[in-house]
Amino acid sequence: MKEIRLHGRGGQGVVMASEILAVAFVAEGKYATAFPSFGTERRGAPVKAFLRTDDKPIREITQIYDPDCLLLADPFFQNVAEVFDGLKPEGILVMNSQVPVERSPHKNAKLLGVVDATSIALQEIKRPSTNTCLVGAFAATTKWLSLDTIELALKEFFNGKALEGNIRCARRGFEEAKIIKF
Repeated sequence: MKEIRLHGRGGQGVVMASEILAVAFVAEGKYATAFPSFGTERRGAPVKAFLRTDDKPIREITQIYDPDCLLLADPFFQNVAEVFDGLKPEGILVMNSQVPVERSPHKNAKLLGVVDATSIALQEIKRPSTNTCLVGAFAATTKWLSLDTIELALKEFFNGKALEGNIRCARRGFEEAKIIKF
């Protein structure tokens, strides 16, 4: 089983990102569960989302304490030690950052995918919702999903111009992710 924990702030689309990834995993023939955890429901408040995927049915419905992968929608979180709690050795980190990352933010993060998701989102959809760009970067970094499947999953959440803009975000996240192995 692969376990992914997503961190962000209200308004960045962290919960939707976990749901998009779950739909994509199911489209590729896997089982997946996704659910959020947040306190105050307001823009800017810290939000966590959890995603599990496996080849067999998933019965566990607890929070994820020892993730294989972390996805950080807010660049600030790379400086918050608690975000990395439980990251497994050889862990994967996918993060939004506007500055180049030269060293691993945590000793267990051995594979890092970095993309300036905020700038891409502002250019493509005119709002700082980083989720679809980061799911593209997730696919490029982990190789657990194809970009085609991500685009297919986006059709479950968007239509019209919103779909077009979010597909562009996912493609750019996939293509522009800087993947670093430590």
